Amino acid sequence: QVQLVESGGGLVQAGGSLRLSCAASGRTDSSYAMGWFRQAPGKEREFVAAISWRGGVTSYADSVKGRFIISRANAKNTVALQMNSLKPEDTAVYYCTWKALLQDVIAGLGSWGQGTQVTVSS
Repeated sequence: QVQLVESGGGLVQAGGSLRLSCAASGRTDSSYAMGWFRQAPGKEREFVAAISWRGGVTSYADSVKGRFIISRANAKNTVALQMNSLKPEDTAVYYCTWKALLQDVIAGLGSWGQGTQVTVSS
């Protein structure tokens, strides 16, 4: 079992940037894909970005393409989400997730961290 802990959320003005980080611990001896989802108040959790084990394949939601960048450092068992040009509609709780297969991460079938709040003011 892998445990995930997110950090880096906060309050930022529209147009600003934030960097989220997620640290995985536990059974990290096998390869796994990682990703980020978000959930705004009153809305369903939605896919944001995902990255394969070696980082060679990434996937983004259309709403964040060109603004967000996902990366990972396997030596440190971490995945990061660099969020630029933030908009008020990016306000949500952001969740880290992992699963063996990238497609399963994208489908939302993985395990979750506790989430970190991102608030973008207009």
